[in-house]
Amino acid sequence: MAESRCGILCGACEYREQMHCKGCVYIEKPFWGDLCPVKACCEDRALEHCGVCADFPCGLLTQFAYDKAQGDDGKRIEQCKKWAATEGGPHHNQ
Repeated sequence: MAESRCGILCGACEYREQMHCKGCVYIEKPFWGDLCPVKACCEDRALEHCGVCADFPCGLLTQFAYDKAQGDDGKRIEQCKKWAATEGGPHHNQ
């Protein structure tokens, strides 16, 4: 099972304990705002994570992954690819 919708590894996230965050798959809204657009999009499409989406990687996920302040230089996108490959998702062969 995926730890997040966007590919962040919650177990390695510095905010998990600091903000008492259970991870986006277990919460209604993130600690940092009223809505995470990536989480909302993924859940509106009834997907476990972005890696199994037909539009992966979309502009929204890419914007989050490469954000200068909060991005991770695409690590979350690579993690989604790994999860999709494990699950046999649409990006299994990438």
